[in-house]
Amino acid sequence: MKLKPLTIGDITAEVPIIQGGMGIGVSLSRLAGAVAKEGGIGIISAAQPGFDRPEWTKNPLETNLVALKDHIKKAKEISNGGIIGVNIMRASKNYGDYVKASVDGGADLIISGAGLPTELPALLKDTNVKFAPIVSSVKAAKVLFKMWDRRYGRVSDFIVIEGPKAGGHLGFTKEQALNETREEYDEEVKAIIEYVRSFEEKYGKIPVIFAGGVFDRSDIDHYMDLGCDGVQMATRFVATEECDAPESFKNAYVNATKDDIVIVKSPVGMPGRAIRNQFVKDREEANEKITHCFACLEGCNPADTPYCITMALIRAVRDPKEYDTSLVFCGENAYKINKMSTVKEIFDELNS
Repeated sequence: MKLKPLTIGDITAEVPIIQGGMGIGVSLSRLAGAVAKEGGIGIISAAQPGFDRPEWTKNPLETNLVALKDHIKKAKEISNGGIIGVNIMRASKNYGDYVKASVDGGADLIISGAGLPTELPALLKDTNVKFAPIVSSVKAAKVLFKMWDRRYGRVSDFIVIEGPKAGGHLGFTKEQALNETREEYDEEVKAIIEYVRSFEEKYGKIPVIFAGGVFDRSDIDHYMDLGCDGVQMATRFVATEECDAPESFKNAYVNATKDDIVIVKSPVGMPGRAIRNQFVKDREEANEKITHCFACLEGCNPADTPYCITMALIRAVRDPKEYDTSLVFCGENAYKINKMSTVKEIFDELNS
């Protein structure tokens, strides 16, 4: 049975699957465009999208903003006008500039996590760009919705709930990320859904999307049965021909075992889930010496950060020889991927 379409305001995705944003250089225009072409929602990561351009080292912000707009345009072309969004970490410096570039570039929506995007409604005022925060607790949802309702007379167009089995940065403690079961977290999911629904009489339908550990159709059906309107999937799309990451990065997923997937400390100030390679093992013993700061994250101090996350992520997609000097983020279920695929094959599997 085919999945029910996902409608967010005046835009509708034929398939209720949002491809999660993955930076650096993992979900750019090729992957986002391919997902949107299949009827889902493709997401470009705003984390250093210009990293592979020669001018990036000297002018990272300006280069990133130009690259972001270029990738949105290209993804739109690939998808034949499909739905394209941007994931922007609230922990990013120059957050407002990335929001503006996304709007100017023609993005249909913005998803924002790694912090609470309290100012996002103001930044998107007088635009038709949809937006959603990423939350992991009903407490976070209440903080945002109460503030937005009071200050702006609105709430977000949709909301993404990210559970403890997600990849990359997590809104949980290390212990929660490792030990909380799906059944336990389902209670939080239901509480968030109930809270969001309480605003629908005033503001109309607010779709709820679940992210974190969604791998197959049974997972999708589970969260739809809980009351969600769609899901966000990231890890599942990495080992595809269309993913923007190089073959070495994709093969790290294909070759990973369950024991290879661990929780790491991130300079963002949150735990993160990644593949345990030599770089991760070394960081368990000592911090990396920082020789150059790209001023990309609020609250990141080169003097005491465990490593430069920008360069650690760039090394992961730049050179296969640098795999053991890089950070490879992944979701808990990355070990279930054992072969290369295509975006179309995944959609055919999930939507039938």
